[in-house]
Order: sequence, then structure tokens, then C-alpha cells
Amino acid sequence: MSLTRREWIGMAASLPAVAMSARPGMAAPPASAALSGALPDKASFDIGKQVYLDSGTSHPFSHGARAAVEAYLAKRSLDPEAAGHKLDSDGVRARFARLINAEPDEIAFVQSTTTGEHLVLRALGLPERGAHIVTDTLHFFGSFPMYEEMAKLGCEVTWLRPRESRIAIEDIERAVRKGTRLVALSLVSTYNGFTHDLKRVCEIAHAHGALVYADIVHAAGCMPLDVKDSGVDFAACASYKWLMGDFGLGFLYARKDRLEQLPRTQWGYYGMARFTSHVYPHDPEGETVADYAFEPSAMGHFAFGTYAHTVVAHLHHSLDYILALGPQNIQTHAQALVARLKEELPRKGYVLATPPESRAPIVTCILEGAAAKLRPGLAAAGVQIMTSRNRFRITPSVFNDREDIERLLAALPENTHG
Repeated sequence: MSLTRREWIGMAASLPAVAMSARPGMAAPPASAALSGALPDKASFDIGKQVYLDSGTSHPFSHGARAAVEAYLAKRSLDPEAAGHKLDSDGVRARFARLINAEPDEIAFVQSTTTGEHLVLRALGLPERGAHIVTDTLHFFGSFPMYEEMAKLGCEVTWLRPRESRIAIEDIERAVRKGTRLVALSLVSTYNGFTHDLKRVCEIAHAHGALVYADIVHAAGCMPLDVKDSGVDFAACASYKWLMGDFGLGFLYARKDRLEQLPRTQWGYYGMARFTSHVYPHDPEGETVADYAFEPSAMGHFAFGTYAHTVVAHLHHSLDYILALGPQNIQTHAQALVARLKEELPRKGYVLATPPESRAPIVTCILEGAAAKLRPGLAAAGVQIMTSRNRFRITPSVFNDREDIERLLAALPENTHG
């Protein structure tokens, strides 16, 4: 698809601002033909002839998202035709809040999921000698060093390990005790798609006075998620996976009643509700260099400075698109494809690491030397999945169909070595 800048700007201006209510029983506004709810939706993406089954690593841009970014870039380039373009940062946070059933003032922009997790630890005063943290090895592997360092700095860290590819709720019940400060987990494991019973985890943690942080990067946007119903205290995600955004911007959720109890550890300009300086010519007089107050919100508590405006423009479209389709519809579509994989991959000799009951759009198989064994054949077949040293992962999205799955299965060799 090749458009001029003027055509991109015009396309962005005409994009429908559709959003489906997250609350049951409320009718959704009518969607455009492109957002009719019918899946797969290949028309909204420019995948070409390749089979892309790696959206859990990074999601392709849609035509609409590209147009929204182009409109923003035109404004930043001082294009007169884009003079009326406005960046709606608050609207993007409100859309994400609706997606996970939070309030907009419980959402802050963060650079990444890991940034959000660090901010939570800092707000809780961690590391603190003797503080007990419970986490597990199906949590994001990028967080492993974080909690290993917490232990080196005096925290007591309990690592739960999977049994049959799952973290047993009984193991969490045994691990959490009086004095536990935090339970940190990935709601959906990036490794194999295992999904915690987040509501039950929160019940266990709260009964012992502990708080819960959830990495929701593999949940938000691709499956129903209700943070209020779960009771989770904090959650974070980036936008470049299932939110169909880009690198450099994500979201941190913090329960309003928890915010009130946390000491402030950031004093960012973007978190202020008001600011009046007393040092420049013609400023009002004051006894200090400035009078200021912070917002009583997640942004007020966690915001630093500027954030990625290009990604805000991108997400303005992408979150509307996801809300219009509906996370349940997206999940149902993916599960039909995932079910075929779970059925056929073992027949080809592959060992599933993903629990059969998982409802995430993730299927992982264990295979020693996976990257070396599979990448050449997959590349020749025009199929892209995630392959690493000893495993491979398939993550279908809204544009994938049964034919894509069959092309992948045909490209995968029989595994006769177990």
C-alpha cells in the first residue's frame, strides 16, 4: 500500500473513533466496515505473502496506525495541512483504562513494562533488608536479575518453580506468609502462556498483608482483563505487542486506594497539577522558587518528563481498533488457531510447554537447538515465528487464519528426536 503524505493525513483524519464499552450490557457504537468484528482482518494490515505468527514478540502496524503516526509527523514537520492535528494523551490513557476496566487516573505512561515494575518496587521501599518477596520462574525472564539483586541487597526472595508447566496455586499459598511484602508475577507467561488465577493470587496475598504486581504485557489487548475484579494492586505493560503500538511507551496501573498509601518517589513535571514560578521577570512574588502541587493520580505519582508522542498517536488508533473488535472476540479467534496447533504439533513429535487449558494466544514447544534446526526451513517457506536456542513460540493475532497455521505446520519438519 503506497500513499502520499497528503493521502495519509486525509486517511488519518477520517479514521473512526470507535470504542466498545468494557462494561457488560452496554451497547457498543457502530463500527466501520474495517472494524465490523469479523476476523481474520487481513485488510487492515500489510503482511503481504509471508505468514507472520510472531505478534507476541512485536505486533505489525496497521494501516490506520501508520496513518495516525503520519498525521502526527506531518504536524511536527509544520505541514500546513496538518495544523489542526491534536495529540490526545489523556484520551489514550482513558482508552487503555477502559480496556482493563480501570479509571483513567489509575493509569500512568511508562517507558516499558520493566520500568513500571521498577517504579512499583521503588514505591514500596524495596529493596529493604528482611522484606519478603514471592515470585516465580514463569515471570518475565528480564525480571530475574531484578529479584536476584533484591536478594543480594537483603530481601528474602522466594522463587516458585513450575510443575507440569504451571505455577500451582498451592505453592503460592505456602509461600505467602505474614511479612510478605510483594507477590510479583506475569499474568500470562511470555515463556509458555501459562495464566495465573490472578484473583485467587490477590486473595492469598491480601490475606497476609502483601501486595501484588502483575506484568500484563501478554494479556492486555488479546484477552479479557478486569483489574478491578482481580483486585491486583499494580500492573504494567508495554504497547508493542498485543496493544499493536510501538516500542518506547507503555502503561502502569496503580489502584487508587494503594496510591494514597505510598510515599512519593518521583517528582516529575508531567505529574504536576499546578506550577507557578517566582524567579523570572514579572513572576508573582513568593517565599519559595515555585509553588506547585502534584496530581492525586497515577500520573501524579509516577510520571517523570516527556514521553513518546509518536506512540501516543499510534495508540490512539490501535486502542480504538482493539476496543471495537473486543478482547473476547480477539481471544476467541486466536483460540481456534491455537487449538489446531496444540492438536497437531505433538503429532509431529514436538513437546508442548504450553498448558492445554491456556487461553492466551501463545503456543510454545521445547526443542533443543530450535533456532538452528528451524530457521532456514521457515525462512524458505516465508513463515516467521519466534525461535530461540531450545524452544519455539507461535503467537497468532487478528490477521492470521487457518491457512497460515497450515502453512506453518507444513514448513515444520517432523521431530523424530524428541
